[in-house]
Amino acid sequence: MKAFGTTRYHPARADKGYTDRLLTIDLSRHAISIEEIPEEMKRRLVGGRGYCLQLVFDGTTAETRFDSPENVLALAGGPFCGETAFVGTGKFIAGTISPLTDSFCDSNVGGHFFPLVKLSGFDAIAVTGRSDRNVMVLIDGDSGEVSLREAPSRHGSLLDADEQLEAWKGEGQARNVAILNTGKGAGTTRFGCLNSIYYDPKRGRARAKQAGRGGTGTVMRAKGLWGIVVRCNRSKSLANLPADTDRLRKAGMRLRSVIREVDPKAMRMARQGTTSLIDMMNAGYILPIHNYQYNQSEETPKISGDVFEHRYFNQGVPDGCFPGCNLACTKGCDAHVLGSGPQAGRTVAVDGPEYETAAAVTNLGIFDPDYIMDYAWYCDEYGVDTISAGVTMAFLFEAYEQGFLIAEDTGGLALRWGEQGDVSALLHAMCEGRGFGAVAGRGIRYLKEWVAERAAERTGQDAGDIFEELSKFGMECKGLEFSMYGTKESLAQQGGYGFALKGPQHDEAWLIALDQIRNEMPTFEQKARALNWFPLFRTWFNLAGLCKLPWIDVRHPEAQFTEIPARNMPTAEYYVELVNATLGTEKAFDDLLFESEVAYTLHKLINLRQGFGTREEDAIPLRAMAPVYMNEFQSRKAYYEKYLLESAGMEIEGKSDAEKLAMLQAYRRLQYEKLCDAVYEEKGWDQDGIPRKSTLMRLGFHEPRYLAIIDEARERVSRHAEVRKAESKLAN
Repeated sequence: MKAFGTTRYHPARADKGYTDRLLTIDLSRHAISIEEIPEEMKRRLVGGRGYCLQLVFDGTTAETRFDSPENVLALAGGPFCGETAFVGTGKFIAGTISPLTDSFCDSNVGGHFFPLVKLSGFDAIAVTGRSDRNVMVLIDGDSGEVSLREAPSRHGSLLDADEQLEAWKGEGQARNVAILNTGKGAGTTRFGCLNSIYYDPKRGRARAKQAGRGGTGTVMRAKGLWGIVVRCNRSKSLANLPADTDRLRKAGMRLRSVIREVDPKAMRMARQGTTSLIDMMNAGYILPIHNYQYNQSEETPKISGDVFEHRYFNQGVPDGCFPGCNLACTKGCDAHVLGSGPQAGRTVAVDGPEYETAAAVTNLGIFDPDYIMDYAWYCDEYGVDTISAGVTMAFLFEAYEQGFLIAEDTGGLALRWGEQGDVSALLHAMCEGRGFGAVAGRGIRYLKEWVAERAAERTGQDAGDIFEELSKFGMECKGLEFSMYGTKESLAQQGGYGFALKGPQHDEAWLIALDQIRNEMPTFEQKARALNWFPLFRTWFNLAGLCKLPWIDVRHPEAQFTEIPARNMPTAEYYVELVNATLGTEKAFDDLLFESEVAYTLHKLINLRQGFGTREEDAIPLRAMAPVYMNEFQSRKAYYEKYLLESAGMEIEGKSDAEKLAMLQAYRRLQYEKLCDAVYEEKGWDQDGIPRKSTLMRLGFHEPRYLAIIDEARERVSRHAEVRKAESKLAN
């Protein structure tokens, strides 16, 4: 491709995990610059998510939206990203002002892309501006050049990935080139994802991992950026130049030993990937079905982890998205014949599916593994998030079922549970930007208002009343669609979703297995404490450039003998060893939590600056807490009656089912509000969900620009309270 801007540089070598270089690409000016990352930024924010937060905070304002030229698409690994002597080190973070949430949202993704960026000399990339023509970036770590070039003319992401890798490898090997791009659907929806494409020599083909959440791919498309290609043939072995190689290797060997011992007897991720969660979630009444109305189905054995292991993942090739990780959970199928959509009959390679992708399909009432494979591939090729796409469609299906939507609204599309043709028609319409699909692709927060207005015009009902009803089952919070866990029976996971700063995404606070399945936090106080420390350690992995699964999904045998087994401290200590061996420090576990809390609080401040981030935005839909309609209640009537008697301490004799349902809903809402009070106190926030000044001072946010944000947020809350008070007087 023709180059129209090139910058030469001397690739910095990593030292103790850092290259200390930032690559900035201004697409409006087609300009490339290389800067040194300030020591203070490294000290406070570590890397990865922390760097993305600071770059977005500094580069944007309260008025910035996803398609504003000044919006920053930030990409960063951490100090341990690319470390081949440890487990799960291929991860990096993509962060930006999201088209769904209008605030900072980030997504973590694996593969070889950022380890190669780091080998090429950069700890972070900041893409700003908006190009007037479609462009791509080539980072050549071998020649020491970064260039802007004409983009390929193709619209998809994966179909010719092998040819793309071959074309860009230059004189090197295909495994030393990677691509970050997206597809056509990222430009027609608000939930576009990024594909991290790399070559797997064991399978002999291109593979892809996704930064799925929050619309990062949509931002890439809005900027006129086709993608970024990186190539570098430097050795990956110990390329981070750790301070103590022997200490690091010992920690890595110990963690790999635990994985070898535990995974085959527990999650079996090396055989089934995250599809192993399907059976567990179904047995625990957690698997979402029919827009989270139900959480268990007799049809689930059709799509169990065993089915995927033996029918699709049986090529006998050891998997893993980066060298050094023996969890090997990156499953895939090398030859799947598509049975639906515009490419029906074509044989393609499918990476995954992950649990969340499979559950997005069960949430639409479909239990066909072949269709799950189709859905996974099409979403990746189009460059859309499988979670937001599936949950958005499920909301529309229920709105259609309830009569809020009719065929006139959908352009004649029928939306019926379990009908693959209906799901496919809507998916392809969204991803191609056709008719009703162009509306549907904007996500649930927008659709609640759109559907309410259409239904009000048709029926004469009040649009506000219809909106309130839709909000009971519109599964979004802060503008982001819920990930794929039914939370009615897990107060801890309700909080995990509601308090998640980016919106209800499991990577920040995946407490449902610990709470609902393992019952390791039975008291209210334990749940509240966990909702403080757990997201902090989860966030730390995103600062570090590491995968969380070896910690959270592979329980160390010795953890059962510790004070809080859910912390899995024996394994956490291996990560502390990784930190100290790489950086040459002697940090403790609490030091890592403190670093994480700094980044976590910066995200909170961005939310508040953007006009969100208070208690009001932590509210979750009724369906996340309780059954909304009678069919849901009656599907587990005996369970709910026992719950009302024993857990809620309520007298139900002589009560109708409608009264019992109302009692249950009221009790669950009250419990959630009490949880807000308790968790805010744990976090050092006031009861409006705003950090106290003492909390900001403790974490080093002394600058007036930070303090002004919380003052403005408190004024905003006060104004809203006055408005509500006035409205209440008028109503009375």
